[in-house]
Amino acid sequence: MPINYAVTRPGSAVLATNKLIRNTYTLLSMTLLFSALMAALAVFMRVGFGVSLICTFAALGILWLVLPKTANSGAGIGVVFLFTGLLGFGLGPTISHYLSVPGGPQIVMTALGGTGVIFLGLSGYALTTRRDFSFMGGFLFVGLLVILGAALANIFFAIPALSLALSAAIVMLFSGFILYDTGRMVNGGETNYIHATVSLYISILNIFTSLLHLLGAFGDD
Repeated sequence: MPINYAVTRPGSAVLATNKLIRNTYTLLSMTLLFSALMAALAVFMRVGFGVSLICTFAALGILWLVLPKTANSGAGIGVVFLFTGLLGFGLGPTISHYLSVPGGPQIVMTALGGTGVIFLGLSGYALTTRRDFSFMGGFLFVGLLVILGAALANIFFAIPALSLALSAAIVMLFSGFILYDTGRMVNGGETNYIHATVSLYISILNIFTSLLHLLGAFGDD
């Protein structure tokens, strides 16, 4: 008689995982909508890139200093909305720039659609297969360091080809993070839906902005 070596998770663990996934995607959907509204407000107000920079640094401060202290309480939800709202508002000048170029609205919508396809496809794959992508952690971390180093170097050298290569690399890197973070939720590596929401949001935002850059370049922007 063949022996089944498959290990099944306890029912309580499965219920906890399902609750985690449900809460994460509910909060992620709400914060993405809120972020989009804030971006639209920034476009309407015609804010400049200086405001965008301030919003980005404020969001980073919240991510590093405030979120770790509130992630395990109800206050963490408000912090997530503040974080994503600031990043959404800070995205306004970039969207305004692309909307102002020939074919700009199509570029923005294509980047938005491409981001949605990437996220839904990768998340759906990770949720369906329930594979463990934890082996990607070290590679993704090293890749992030390399991209940050190259981005800092390109501030001084301003090489257009390197900028495009970085955008393509960012799309690939954060696509990997979507698989990694979703896999952690499915397999018990992540149990906090606020942390999971923020991680997925950051991946979505980076993919969207990088696609904007690539599409704008190929559109002769």
